[in-house]
Amino acid sequence: MTTLLLDDDATLRAVLRQAFELEDMEVEVAADPVAALARVTPEFDGVVVTDVRMPGMDGLELFRRIRSVDEDIPVIVMTGHADVPMVIDVLKQGVFDFIPKPFAADHLIACVRRAIDRRRLVLENRALRAAAARAQEGDVLIGETAVMVRLREMLRQIAQADIDVLVEGETGTGKELAALLLHRWGPRRARPFVAVNCAALPSGLAEAELFGYAPGVHAQYRGGHPGRIEMSNGGTLFLDEIGSMPPAVQGAMLRVIEEREVTVIGGDRPRPIDLRIVAATNVELDDAVREGRFRKDLYYRLNPVRVRVPPLRERISDVPLLFAHFLDEVARSEGRALPPLGREVHAYLVAHDWPGNVRELRGYARRTMLGLPLDRGDESHADLPTQVAAFEARIIRDCLVRCGGDIATALATLGIGRNTLYDKLKRYGIRPADYR
Repeated sequence: MTTLLLDDDATLRAVLRQAFELEDMEVEVAADPVAALARVTPEFDGVVVTDVRMPGMDGLELFRRIRSVDEDIPVIVMTGHADVPMVIDVLKQGVFDFIPKPFAADHLIACVRRAIDRRRLVLENRALRAAAARAQEGDVLIGETAVMVRLREMLRQIAQADIDVLVEGETGTGKELAALLLHRWGPRRARPFVAVNCAALPSGLAEAELFGYAPGVHAQYRGGHPGRIEMSNGGTLFLDEIGSMPPAVQGAMLRVIEEREVTVIGGDRPRPIDLRIVAATNVELDDAVREGRFRKDLYYRLNPVRVRVPPLRERISDVPLLFAHFLDEVARSEGRALPPLGREVHAYLVAHDWPGNVRELRGYARRTMLGLPLDRGDESHADLPTQVAAFEARIIRDCLVRCGGDIATALATLGIGRNTLYDKLKRYGIRPADYR
């Protein structure tokens, strides 16, 4: 973030510029407050440090002008002793802090760091709320990364083709939502969307659930009972976790796909069926075919088109947008206001690798709304090296949260060498910039 520093003393500007640059902090210096004011907008990602007495416009008038643009932009006032009573009075109007002259540069820098923390939280919270507002437009695959833009474009194109699709992705990435969008954006949108979790089909009853009963075959369904396949006639049949489909059912399912007809249990003739099939898997079906757990012919019939939904760790910059959507979702269902979010929440969103993907993120949003402590996940069943690595990574992340991503402070706090810290940051995929 930028520090916009105004003072008509060229020597002081040069000294302070050097002090900020030595701390690896971005700074812009200026002598003309009127020209500098043009830099300040509601999207200004920084803080303003200004002297009181300057030609053209004094620092207190500059503060009032900035406040009219965005009252959440922190303004720090540098002042001589004669101006202290005046500045104390303006503190009540919202000046972030004032620094009496003369002062040590590190004192000003420490104050600026606190102001930057506040400004960063304001902008991040605004971005989250804006994302939440956009998310209310309806269920979509939320994300602005290139991979998600391409995925949505691909789904829209495939949806119009009305062909069978295999959706691949890890658990919790949103494969069912992708299947639902294929249905909603396609010509079958007004017809049924029937979802079947193949892994949850009752043992021994999978065929009955899918194909149904003819009249008189089952005592409970004397007049017959349609299966899930027949219920999806005219629409879309979504087969989730297709890799878990019992082997005995795979052959019958192959006929449905090839012939577009279904024979109910006890039926004497097949019935024509008009449907689109979208299958999803969280395992590599190629491996299942090689191991004999999945029919090769069924596999090739299922995947004329393959779509992959990426895990969150591959689109980590989308996590805050998704989090905002889920947070707003919980707030509306619970009748609560959106809570203010601290730096730890923002840092955790971009530092965590989200092995549970969207499902895990939704749970974290609910815990955040309810004010529950941060849940790091259950690591107690992992082996010792894994637990030690997780513990070490957590200590480093927590330290970076406390010190705002400042490497020098982190080194002093952790008591390790610079090369050692950078090795660990690389090993655990931790980016100090995400904490600044």
